[in-house]
Amino acid sequence: MQGALAGFAIIGIIIGLGFFLAQVKILDATAQGVLTRVAFYVATPALMVTVLGETDVNRLLSANLIASLGSVVVAATIAVLLARLLWKREAGDTVIAAFCAAYVNAGNLGLPIAAYALGDAALIAPMWLAQLVILQPSGLAVLDGITHVPSPGISRRRLLLIRLSRPFRNPLAVGSLIGLALALTGIKLPVAINAPLTLVGGMAVPSMLLAYGISLRLGPRPGAGEPPIQIATLALLKLIVQPIAAYLIGAYALGLVGQDLLAVTVIAALPTAQNIFTIAMRYDRGVILARDTIFLATLLSVPVILAITWLLAS
Repeated sequence: MQGALAGFAIIGIIIGLGFFLAQVKILDATAQGVLTRVAFYVATPALMVTVLGETDVNRLLSANLIASLGSVVVAATIAVLLARLLWKREAGDTVIAAFCAAYVNAGNLGLPIAAYALGDAALIAPMWLAQLVILQPSGLAVLDGITHVPSPGISRRRLLLIRLSRPFRNPLAVGSLIGLALALTGIKLPVAINAPLTLVGGMAVPSMLLAYGISLRLGPRPGAGEPPIQIATLALLKLIVQPIAAYLIGAYALGLVGQDLLAVTVIAALPTAQNIFTIAMRYDRGVILARDTIFLATLLSVPVILAITWLLAS
């Protein structure tokens, strides 16, 4: 599990750097907002184009995709039901809760774990596709719908066109769709386009992590801003319920065994992705809920992933 430990160390160091820079007042809440906007509007869409566009389509469209998608649906559905029916959260917070429970850190943690712990970086691709092309656009459509209120007197036809076009005006969704189209068609971007996109996309993860570290210093301390039981429940859904769902679907519905079964289970147990905090910041919904769930899930995911690896690889 050297790859997993290295991934966690990288995350911790950059978050710590953001915390330190806020502590010494080099970066402040304004810088946090700038970093978040750069990640949301520019860097992450570029990353989606380059990463998805260079992924082998045969690894994307596999049985692992069904298991990964199934685990996302199970965890997200339970989170939505709890948030709306039990916790009485409003729609925007409910979307963030669903993201917290089902959106895995497939980038800066998933890639090194897949490459070094599972032996094949392409094993992360099905989960990446499930959340970037299905989970993320669905949630962002809801957030866009409740954020952008149509002007009074607008016609029904115009309102329908606005709602249908929203997913195609969201930068994260657009980047994901372009990347998927490139993967499906086999088209390779010319170097003059791909190189700048790769360079800009490299800003995404550091920007997210620095902004997250600033929030840990300037915002309420973890556990003080949201009900702890809700944070703990979302972390439980992410680290326990989602990997169990992936295992059961993979083993008993799809007949996955060996490396493939281990991969879908470990990847489903990855902690909540940092870009959920970026999305929460962008829409000003469930910001502390996202921050604290990411914090707790990341801490607890280390023993969970080690335990899953020991149980399924032995």
